[in-house]
Amino acid sequence: MIILSILFFITAILYSSVGFGGGSTYLALLLIWDIPYFIFPIIALLCNIIVVSGNSFNYIRAGNHNFKLILPFLIGSVPLAFFGGTLKIEKDIFEILLFFVLSIAGILLLINNKSYENNNLIIKKLNFLISLVIGSVLGLISGIVGIGGGIFLSPILFLLKAEKPKIIVTTASLFILVNSISGVFGQLTKENILTEISNYIPLFICVFLGGLLGNYLNLKIFTSRVLAIITALLVMFVSIRMGIRIFL
Repeated sequence: MIILSILFFITAILYSSVGFGGGSTYLALLLIWDIPYFIFPIIALLCNIIVVSGNSFNYIRAGNHNFKLILPFLIGSVPLAFFGGTLKIEKDIFEILLFFVLSIAGILLLINNKSYENNNLIIKKLNFLISLVIGSVLGLISGIVGIGGGIFLSPILFLLKAEKPKIIVTTASLFILVNSISGVFGQLTKENILTEISNYIPLFICVFLGGLLGNYLNLKIFTSRVLAIITALLVMFVSIRMGIRIFL
């Protein structure tokens, strides 16, 4: 548990520094450590909530938010994140799904790293229906796998030039926070979940501290682009490790 806690701490530092919670990597680490499968999603979702709560508060306080932008995404995602959280899938299918989630997320983050410092965008207003559909798809994936979905939403918003980088980061954080809460309620409909959570308190403490440190690094030391590259490399490394475990 000590080594796993340290890895959760490092993951929280890197992900929180670019506005994410780290859910996908927490899940991969739990798989590698052979933690009981049924408890994976709720641990990852709770860690997400702990990490992005602080980020969301700080970003909003700094004025880097656009609630009109995120609203249609949340309208689509919240009910489907809950529904996804209630679904039970086989471990083998879950591992393959998580592998693809990690791989795509790492590639998207690496490709879009320059966007974190591009403040000279011509912002385009998104169609409400398109935002609703994107939010619905990401919400369902989030609930099933146990992630917040922001690691996918962020590159999509950068690609669509929906807002300035800082506002996109805030939007991703809030999306993760709300979807993770919805996903937790979905997970709680399953049996034997609450009785196991108390065994993983050290992980929750570590991601809390890591989230604080990651936010500090972003504000005081490293640029968002550098941190995005490091985070992308971490995600891709974990996805490769997952792929070796599954397919070899």
